[in-house]
Amino acid sequence: MHLLRFILAIVLLGAAGAKLYDMPGFVLVLRAYGVFPVKLLWPVAIGVTGVELFVGGWLASGKKLLLAAETALVLHSAYTCWALYMLLRDKPILNCGCFGSSLVRPLTWYTVAENVVLVGICVVLIFLCRRRANDGRG
Repeated sequence: MHLLRFILAIVLLGAAGAKLYDMPGFVLVLRAYGVFPVKLLWPVAIGVTGVELFVGGWLASGKKLLLAAETALVLHSAYTCWALYMLLRDKPILNCGCFGSSLVRPLTWYTVAENVVLVGICVVLIFLCRRRANDGRG
């Protein structure tokens, strides 16, 4: 259980850290998606990064782990849906922005698969948290 929460925390904190390292670059990545109005690019960039920092830190802390895992599930499910939506639009995205502008990778079906794996990790963590609570261990 600890390994799963740390995997999720490291992914989220790493993604947020990479975005923080070059926020203007992440804003340009968001602009390339062609979905957000220009006035919303910075607020979206700050919001996404803030949520990743918060949820990653929450998972790392281990406090209210079930709720943290459920929140991570919502976040990774949203990322999965976003990637699917963008791929179905058939507009090439040269940098998915998963790690800001620090790790340039195109948005591909592999990106979706990675997010599905993270969703699966969240589901397993939720199951383990619920089982532990039902066993009376927390």
